[in-house]
Amino acid sequence: MLPLFLAALLPIAVPMALSLLLDRLLGEPRRFHPLVGFGRYAAKVEHLMRRFGANRGVGLLAWSLAVLPWVAVAGSLKEADAWLGLGIDIGLLYFALGNRSLAEHARAIAEPLAQGDLAAARQRLSWIVSRDTTELDESGVAKATIESVLENGNDAIFGALFWFALLGGPGALMFRLANTLDAMWGYRTERYLRFGWAAARIDDVLNFIPARLTALSYALLGHTANALRCWRTQASTWDSPNAGPVMAAGAGALDLSLGGPAIYHGHLETRPPLGAGAPARAKDIDKALALVGNSIWLWLVATAVVGAVLHA
Repeated sequence: MLPLFLAALLPIAVPMALSLLLDRLLGEPRRFHPLVGFGRYAAKVEHLMRRFGANRGVGLLAWSLAVLPWVAVAGSLKEADAWLGLGIDIGLLYFALGNRSLAEHARAIAEPLAQGDLAAARQRLSWIVSRDTTELDESGVAKATIESVLENGNDAIFGALFWFALLGGPGALMFRLANTLDAMWGYRTERYLRFGWAAARIDDVLNFIPARLTALSYALLGHTANALRCWRTQASTWDSPNAGPVMAAGAGALDLSLGGPAIYHGHLETRPPLGAGAPARAKDIDKALALVGNSIWLWLVATAVVGAVLHA
């Protein structure tokens, strides 16, 4: 019985765990990150495709040219040999994950904030968010950091794990590249409103189920009733159909008040409130990281159990 159980774990849970371990030990590449190279490639694709216009169809074709060839190559290499395929799966999921990086950035803010060095905390926060951080107090810095941790828990971890569970390494690669293109092209500006429409919508579709599983994970591992209530009543008020559930459930799970007004590029945005509880403090950043970390363990266990049931 035990060998059968182990055989059920091997295709998904074991490489998933090994990729997470690699991310924990190594973090993101320091000297050259593959996404930097992909970003340059995507910029060249955009430059080429804009010769044919900037409408939605051209944007969809540009997205396809930027993402699908890499996914196809990964899929072909994976099918060439079983052991090579296992190595590709582990490597691609490791490439797609950003758990250690997320924790490092958050703790780089939490430490000076806890020590009363608000200026340093504001500066380090400005490295990971696009809002104006210059006037934020301790609670404002902590709130913005926790929001980033909760949202990126889905974007940098759980979305990749979900698509890996479904499609292996090529699935994780597809998700990560699509998420990167959304960050590059998915803006509602004059330049990208039409050209970037496909990148934004595809990212929404790929994130739809992972975001709700992430929200459920946060709820189960925190103040469950509060998280579910906030998810039900607040998620729909948020602009993003996927960030809303994740952040509302996460805020409720942590019993914190997040959201609210924020300044982006010199303009005040009146964002809806999230959660229900005390204002965020420096110590709550570690609580948010712990919630994400515990959710990773929950996903690993759930993946192993589902794999065993399907192969029973």
